[in-house]
Amino acid sequence: MNFISKKSLDRRALLRAAGAAIALPMLDAMIPAMVPMAKAAEQLRPKRFVGIWHPHGAAPGYWSPLQTGSDFEFSYITKPLEPFRKHIVLISGLDVPEAFSTEEEPGGNHARGAVFLSGARPRRNAVSPFLGETIDQVIAKRFGSDTILGSIQLGVEDAGNYGNCNWGFSCAYTNSMSWVSPTQPLPTEINPRVAFERLFGDGASAEERQRGREYNASVLDSVAEKIPGLKRQLASGDQLKLDTYLENIRELERRIHIAMNNSVAEPTEEVPFGLPQSKDVHFKLMYDLMALAFEGDITRSATFMLGRDLSSITHPESGFTGGWHGTSHHGDVPANIANYAKVNRYHVANLAYFLDKLSKIQDIEGTALDNVLIYKGSNMGNSHRHAHEKVPVILAGGIDGTFKGNRHISYPDNVERTSNMLLSLLHLYGIDVPTFNGGTKPLEIA
Repeated sequence: MNFISKKSLDRRALLRAAGAAIALPMLDAMIPAMVPMAKAAEQLRPKRFVGIWHPHGAAPGYWSPLQTGSDFEFSYITKPLEPFRKHIVLISGLDVPEAFSTEEEPGGNHARGAVFLSGARPRRNAVSPFLGETIDQVIAKRFGSDTILGSIQLGVEDAGNYGNCNWGFSCAYTNSMSWVSPTQPLPTEINPRVAFERLFGDGASAEERQRGREYNASVLDSVAEKIPGLKRQLASGDQLKLDTYLENIRELERRIHIAMNNSVAEPTEEVPFGLPQSKDVHFKLMYDLMALAFEGDITRSATFMLGRDLSSITHPESGFTGGWHGTSHHGDVPANIANYAKVNRYHVANLAYFLDKLSKIQDIEGTALDNVLIYKGSNMGNSHRHAHEKVPVILAGGIDGTFKGNRHISYPDNVERTSNMLLSLLHLYGIDVPTFNGGTKPLEIA
């Protein structure tokens, strides 16, 4: 149809009405007319990035596979990723020296989470927080100029003093993983409903959101009358894809509404809908929001904080109910380490849930999982010892189909650092900077 008419649907087309702006999924009708498929894919195939940070490292002996290369066996913690082997790269042996304490700056080991995406050393006793731009923002600037949102920053725990503002370090270093400049951390949104409205609410005010609590109408109801006219322009395959996407929006909105009805009491007026009682529900809602944001090409860069340093979150779904930070201080006791491994595996299982979602979203070529790179990790290895060595690193996805998975890369102890890996990731996105904060020598991970 496009070939004959020499027309195509604008990739930036929206279903817009008062209080709603629904971005569209990638449709065949968006392929530029009279343009070869390979060229269209080059123009429209998005490169996405997700940074997922978790505090308190990983249980020693349960994370790193024993074999390297492509014939490795997934470890206990990483086992949930096995169905996605062809999209997985595990890296062992990396250190985060920028997070180490020094004689000049002792302590503060729970105040250095922002090193994860920056590779920069936080400054102690600074007049204002000072770090370095994070890779999600570098990627957002390169690939997010045409999207509705340049980037999104999600989390599940509210900002505050969890004990991580001690030793003269600003809370900004653990309240935000994403920094648009050395002095400008970006706020982390922990409320699923507020995040949903950022994606689909067309800039609704806080008052409008407050009124939205009082009825069950879907954001899709606002644009319902525009949907039939759009569908008449589409072939049957695109109609089915649009129906599925809109139903996904409606279903996620329904689940968010249920979670808000069961929410904890509202702590402040800035959190107008409360938070889900269940952290398991909370995690999955945030993963679903990121998947929808990618499906509608609303943004191409996202970060997700699974907790905050010194977090007391419990994870009963993991099979162990101890608080996160307390459990991470396992005392090198085998039974305690095994319990902490259950918590780590639970979070990897949630990552697998996200990968499954992305694998079912079709792009012009491949899936959203083929066209993203997810970097999940921590700034600690053995958290009982506050060790910033041998940190867990998971890379998932294909960036644009060119990044190959099914690999376990292991480095000798005390040789390589994550900041060099961050530099390598930028190079994989075609951002060929010679250095990046603490990174001066890219790793061979392509």
